[in-house]
Order: sequence, then C-alpha cells, then structure tokens
Amino acid sequence: MNFPPPSEKQAQVIWISVTTLAVAVLLGAVGASFWALGFLLNKLASLILPLAIAAIVACLLDPVVDLFEQRMKIPRIRAILMVFFIGVALVVLLLGTVVPELVVQANKLVTDLPGDAEKFRIRFSDWLADSPLGQKAKEAWDQEVGLKVQQALKDVVPLVSGWVVNHLGDFTSWLSYAVGLALVPVYLFYFLLEKTGIQSNWTDYLPIRESRAKEELVFMLSAINDCVIVFFRGQILVSLCSGTLLGLGWLLIARLDYAILLGAIASLICILPYVGAIITLCAALILAGVQYGDGYHILAVLGVFAFVQAAEGLYYSPRILGNRVGLHPLTIIISVMAGTKLIGGILGGLLAIPLTAALRAIMLRYVWKKPVVAEPVTNS
Repeated sequence: MNFPPPSEKQAQVIWISVTTLAVAVLLGAVGASFWALGFLLNKLASLILPLAIAAIVACLLDPVVDLFEQRMKIPRIRAILMVFFIGVALVVLLLGTVVPELVVQANKLVTDLPGDAEKFRIRFSDWLADSPLGQKAKEAWDQEVGLKVQQALKDVVPLVSGWVVNHLGDFTSWLSYAVGLALVPVYLFYFLLEKTGIQSNWTDYLPIRESRAKEELVFMLSAINDCVIVFFRGQILVSLCSGTLLGLGWLLIARLDYAILLGAIASLICILPYVGAIITLCAALILAGVQYGDGYHILAVLGVFAFVQAAEGLYYSPRILGNRVGLHPLTIIISVMAGTKLIGGILGGLLAIPLTAALRAIMLRYVWKKPVVAEPVTNS
C-alpha cells in the first residue's frame, strides 16, 4: 500500500518531532553518563581519589619540571626530585607558620560558636525592633526563628563529632583511603616521569582499530583532557591568589578574628568559580556582623571582596587561565550545581566545569558548525 508523501506542513511537524526526540535522547544519554560516572566514582573512590590528587598536582608541577629539564639541562628524574624537595620544604614551612594559626582559629571558632550564635540572635532581634517591621516581628524572631537558628548552630559540633564516631567503625574503608593517599607521591612521580610516553602513546591502547571513528574518539578524549588540565592548572592558582588576598584584606582592613581561616577556606572552595566566592563572602559577612555589628566593618568586608573579584577578573585570572575554558559565568554556576547533584559532592562540582567545557568543544565540532561561505571569485 503506497502512502502519499507528506505535505509541507506535515513534513515540518515530523521534522520538529524527530528533532525534539533526538534532543531528548541526547539529554538522557548525557544524564545517564553523569549518573554512571557518579556511581563509578562512589564505588572506586578509594582508588580514584589518590590518582586524581596525583594527576592534579602533576598538572601543577609539570611546568616547573619542564623548566628545570629544558632551561637548566637537568635530567628529568633529577628535576623531579628537585621539585619534590622544594615542595616538601614549602609544606614544612606552611606547617610551621600558617597551619598552627589555622588550628588556633578553628578551635576558637568551634569554642565560641554557641556564644556567637546568641550574640547574632540578639543583634538581629534588636535590628528587627528598630526596623519598620516593629515589635511583632521581633517577638516572632525571638520565639521561633531565632531559637531554631541558635539551636541548630549549637547542634553543629555534636552532629559532626557523631558523624566521625559513626564512621570510625568502617576501618577497612579508612585504611584503603589511608593507603591510597600514602601512594600519592608514588603516582605523582610516575605521572611526571612518564609524561612524554603518556602523551604520545595513549591512543595505542584504545580498543578500536584505526578508522575515522577512532580519530573522532581521540579528538573527544583529547578535548576533555585539555579542558581538565587547563581548568585545574589555572583555577587552582587563581583560587590560591584569591584566598590569599581575601585573607590579608579581611585581616588588615576589616580586622576579622578569623580572617586567616577564611582565607585558607577561600583558597580551597574558590576552585569552584563564583560559587566558592559567594559562600566565603556570606561567611565573612556573618562573622563581621557577630564580631562588630556595625556598618563600617560590613562595608569593609564587601569592599575587600569587590577589590579581589575585580583584580581576579581584570588582572591575574586572564593571565593565568585566559579564556581557554570559554564558559559563560551563568553556565559555570549551572554546571557546578548540576555536577553536585548528578555526580555528587565537591568532586562532582569540580569535574562538571571541565566536562561542560569539553562538551561545548564537541558541540562546536559536530552540532554548532558554522557554514563555510565560499569567497567570491574575481576575474583577474
């Protein structure tokens, strides 16, 4: 039985339906891939975490090793050992100078947390009483919200300590993590030593015969690898600069009690662009409100934060990271939130950014192709 060909309108409807189905299948495949990746990361965390730490540190140290090897004509093994020695010296220096102050401030923060929570409740309650909301809002805050917030802050320390005690029983898991972390220097040494072989021969181990499909697979894996290396190598340095400037600024200008601790935390969580900075700012504003309770110190915290963000965006981030990741700030925020949900935890948020950048590169290659316009031929 022969069917008549579809009309122009029917063809458009069919094309839109097929396109929608293809997009839905593509999104489903991407979501399933993230879920599978999160499942594997969860099951193999004790093995993958040390390898990931070693790979990230290798990305940071590889330019230094190359500098010693190429500029100073030092054999690569000796250059790696020199970098290890310098790294150990820096760690010892940090352990002797910065870390003790961090421990002191962390203990002080835990000890003073209930009292600071009560102080914050009283100040916020007084602010409500002086605001247009009036006495009723103050009473509602005192009776409900304020007491709940205070109790929640008081329960933070017991909850954390209870979580630690409950997980101490899983001795095998902790032992596997400890053994894996102890092997990080070994992984790091061989990553740095075998860099040339890994870069030139990794395609030989793909279980696919030489074909156009293998070339495309190599391109996709190379795009992902390049985005991961560029992001971690650049963003870690940017995060360290931002955390250091925030800690010094809040210590010298805002006079915060926990400025060094906040700077250290910012150096870690600002690896997540925008999200880490916002979390650090909120913590600093709360501490400034509890410690001083006036507008000057809150404005000082905001001023230091604005200055560091401007310096990051205009000066050292373009020089360190450039535009090689190529993602819009809103895209980065959405990818971080999606990564923490689909893959799980901070690691998911970190991996989501380079994976999104790699997906963008793949889409530019296969989907968002710009049409090639032929140049007009001129008669000479």
